[in-house]
Amino acid sequence: MKHKLLISSLVLCFVVSLVGCATNTTHENTKKGAGIGALVGAVSGAIIGYQNDHSGGALRGALIGGAAGGALGAGTGAYMDKQQTEFEQQLAADQAQHQIEIERQQNEILKLTMSSEVSFDFNSAHIKSTFQSPLNKIADIMNRYQQTQIVVVGHTDDVGSAQYNLELSLRRANAVADYLIMRGVATSRLGTEGRGEMEPVASNNTITGRSQNRRVEVFVVPNETAGRY
Repeated sequence: MKHKLLISSLVLCFVVSLVGCATNTTHENTKKGAGIGALVGAVSGAIIGYQNDHSGGALRGALIGGAAGGALGAGTGAYMDKQQTEFEQQLAADQAQHQIEIERQQNEILKLTMSSEVSFDFNSAHIKSTFQSPLNKIADIMNRYQQTQIVVVGHTDDVGSAQYNLELSLRRANAVADYLIMRGVATSRLGTEGRGEMEPVASNNTITGRSQNRRVEVFVVPNETAGRY
């Protein structure tokens, strides 16, 4: 399975070298994630990230592990505070309508969750016109806070085959990443991952639950220079 192979290759890379290893998920048009390896500050930190990432997300494991293993400066928290405040201010209307959720996670990581109502139509990886405005705001903020890496993760409900849903979720993640790139976010800062139906946040037995499971998550992760300059 591709994700297992990706995890194995990443761990091998961490073990054989202390130098960051660039990683990508499969993508038809662009190669994303060239800067992901630079985030990983230590082999031990990366391995800890994999062990603690119970969802099995390969790129997220690398990012969290890198943040844990790297030497995050004292100013990192303040740097991410400012970025979070801008996200909350610029996306206040979207949050009020429960279309976007902003959370602070471990190791100063920010997580932005976009609902299916605002992002994609059913069975589509084409970004809705209503999704462009919040994505423009997100890209603008990301361009002002460049001491971060970004991984976009797509999710689906369980309608259809697991393999189809996995591919659809990756296409949606890639669509979001491509849009951010079009708005000026450096390709080297971005990674994408599809999780398909594997990580539901609600029951797939109801219409409401399936709608909640169809989502895109954007993880904004400080690198070792965040808040130092």
